Amino acid sequence: MMWLIENGSNPAELEETIELTEEVDEKKLVLFNDEVNTFDFVIESLMSVCGHDPLQAEQCTLIVHFKGKCAVKEGTFEKLEPMCTALLDRGLTAEIQ
Repeated sequence: MMWLIENGSNPAELEETIELTEEVDEKKLVLFNDEVNTFDFVIESLMSVCGHDPLQAEQCTLIVHFKGKCAVKEGTFEKLEPMCTALLDRGLTAEIQ
C-alpha cells in the first residue's frame, strides 16, 4: 500500500479497487462421474474445453471417478458458462456451483 501512495495513487482509489475485487463472485465448474464416458474421453475433454494440461486433466478425471465429482475450474459465471455448455454438449455431466 505504501508503494502505491508513493507513486501518486489516491488512497480513496485504492479502497475502491479493493471493494470491487471483493465483489467478484467466484463459481466452480463441477464435473460429475458417469458410467458412460471413458477416461480418455474425459481427459481429452478437460484439455480441450478447460485448457487443462494432460496431468491436470488426468488427476481431475481420477478424482471424479473415485469421489463422484470434482471442481475442474474456478472463475466467474460468464467465464465458466461456455465451458459447462461444451462439457454438456460432449455428453458429460457438469454444473456451475
